[in-house]
Amino acid sequence: MKKLKALKTTAKVDFATYLGVIAAFIIVSLLKSGGFLNRSLTGMLVPICCYIVMAVSLNLTVGILGELSLGHAGFMSVGAFSGVIAAMSLQNAVPFGWARLVIAIAVGAAFAALAGFVVGVPVLRLRGDYLAIVTLAFGEIIKELINCLLVGCDENGLHMAFNISGTLTIDDLGMTPAGTAIIKGAQGATGTEKLASFGAGFILVMLTLVIVLNLVRSRAGRAVMAIRDNRIAAESIGVNVTKYKMIAFITSAALAGAAGALYGLNYSSLAASKFDFNTSILVLVYVVLGGLGSIWGSIIAAAVLYILPEALRQFSDYRMLVYAIVLILVMLATNNPTLKNFLGRLKPRRSHRKEAA
Repeated sequence: MKKLKALKTTAKVDFATYLGVIAAFIIVSLLKSGGFLNRSLTGMLVPICCYIVMAVSLNLTVGILGELSLGHAGFMSVGAFSGVIAAMSLQNAVPFGWARLVIAIAVGAAFAALAGFVVGVPVLRLRGDYLAIVTLAFGEIIKELINCLLVGCDENGLHMAFNISGTLTIDDLGMTPAGTAIIKGAQGATGTEKLASFGAGFILVMLTLVIVLNLVRSRAGRAVMAIRDNRIAAESIGVNVTKYKMIAFITSAALAGAAGALYGLNYSSLAASKFDFNTSILVLVYVVLGGLGSIWGSIIAAAVLYILPEALRQFSDYRMLVYAIVLILVMLATNNPTLKNFLGRLKPRRSHRKEAA
């Protein structure tokens, strides 16, 4: 009976999460169509969806798996540039923009998952600070590799080169006059067709929630949480630690890559410097402030904290100072023992009321 009640409660929480996101999408869409959102806020809708996906996916690694990763922006970068390459190179073969967007997101997720596998094999054998340092190094390596990448496309297909010496240009790719330059080294991707939309962002958020919540509630998810709580105990009962850690890590990387592809196709130009260490820390802040392991918290924190700097623009030079103060106050409030005890008292009362009913 207790297990059945727990399953029903979990199903209700997941349903409430889906319903809440759908309701938020409908409300924002109505506000947008009614002209109640200014141009700045309208332009932030797709990035907000991307960062929600980033926060939820990182929460899978940090909150559910219990491993600190500081290279999540690296997976986003892999997804962004591989997605842009896929979308730009298929302009003639696939005339429909929405189809190219779907392909780009799938390609971005696939390449990020591959990068997650390559990084995860050696990295997940490490623990604590060592894992954080290696993932941080991965993010910086990816950024530097993209800064050396030259990519173009013509009727003969893709042309690629690594400008390690710094002497090559896009003309050295040997494209025909009808060719299109996609990535120009440190300049990044330029002239990209904007295919992303708020609707696509909403679908990606919902897909991310379905994947993450179903993974967490599954047998694999319970194994991942067992590893997080006590690795030695999990190993002692036959849990394959490496396998389940890889499942969580690769899933997280793939979702970050999908978010990166959507993000990259929201702008006409994109540089690798956008996906630096600061971006990884920003997403980690969303996860920590939202609560480790809390999917709802990650969604709310990513949306609110992404909008907050824009809302504080009236403070001019002091807006980042106010932003930092708000972050500190939120951390103090969420870690306040009095508040935690108060919320803890509410749960038993609710359960007693249900039993009495």
